[in-house]
Amino acid sequence: MKRTALRKRILMICEAAMMLALALVLNHFKLWEMPQGGSVDFAMVPIFFFALRWGVGWGLIEGFIFGTLQMFIDGAIAWGWQSLLLDYLIAFTPLGVAGLFRGRGKGIFVGITLGCVLRFIVHFISGVTIYAITMPTECLGMTFVNKWTYSLVYNGSYMLLDTIICIVIFALLYKPLDKYIQARDILGK
Repeated sequence: MKRTALRKRILMICEAAMMLALALVLNHFKLWEMPQGGSVDFAMVPIFFFALRWGVGWGLIEGFIFGTLQMFIDGAIAWGWQSLLLDYLIAFTPLGVAGLFRGRGKGIFVGITLGCVLRFIVHFISGVTIYAITMPTECLGMTFVNKWTYSLVYNGSYMLLDTIICIVIFALLYKPLDKYIQARDILGK
């Protein structure tokens, strides 16, 4: 392996570890927490930052590792192994698809939105298939009789806020950190 390739690999591993640690710390500062799991926080920002810098492959791995560590560190809220699989291991992995928009200017916002939508879909499926058995008749001041509506409202409430937070943060950081968000320091552009 050439020296520059080795340096780049070491840089990627260091950034992966730092962004993972930052995401886990930010995960503990919840702005809002739902009764059966799910919260509004800043934890996805470092995962998106890493995926945008290193691409979709490494971003998917970073999201998977984050979901795995969060499951153990945060204390998983789950109804069996299926819930652990969907709500942690699978749900955070798609955040890495933001890496598809690596170095694509303002396309990063499409990548961030896509990652959030895919995460929402996984939580939505979990809500319809697993958490439907625990569906309360009332949640968030609304009465529910349909598991599809319940999962849409329950998971959509915190995921919409998480998505908005990520987009706003990246919009604020876009100009000052453009070189890093666009990975120009890595790609040499």
